[in-house]
Amino acid sequence: MKSGSCRFGLWHVHVYWSGRTVQRVRFSTTGIDGEVPDAIKLFCAGRPADISAFDTSSLHGDEVYPRIYRAVRLIPYGHTATYGEIAHRVKTSPRVVGQAMARNPVPLVIPCHRVVAADGIGGFSPAVEIKEALLAMEKMVLRKLQLEMKAKQ
Repeated sequence: MKSGSCRFGLWHVHVYWSGRTVQRVRFSTTGIDGEVPDAIKLFCAGRPADISAFDTSSLHGDEVYPRIYRAVRLIPYGHTATYGEIAHRVKTSPRVVGQAMARNPVPLVIPCHRVVAADGIGGFSPAVEIKEALLAMEKMVLRKLQLEMKAKQ
């Protein structure tokens, strides 16, 4: 298994991976030496990148958490869904969705930052500022891509 980190703003994103399988992602104030998949580096740099092709063992199984994680992976880049919306899709409660998001071993690969509260942003570990920055970055990249597409027409 390989490991390394890249920057996302003031944070380091540690990635533990092998091929197209990511075992763990975490945010830290310090970096670690090593490789990070190019798509994750591009994503963290605010460039268009598709990280949906990465697999993780957390997606597999019929238990409630894998079902939640698969539903969260369907939230489009630059968009959000509420804990309640995800709960409705997988037939569980918003509280269980929140618990799954808090225990997500691979943020970014399972984009838990796209799951928000009905009345606000909701939580994010280790800091809600990371969630705010990820959502702002995705909206900015999406807006930029839309403007580029309009200019080409």
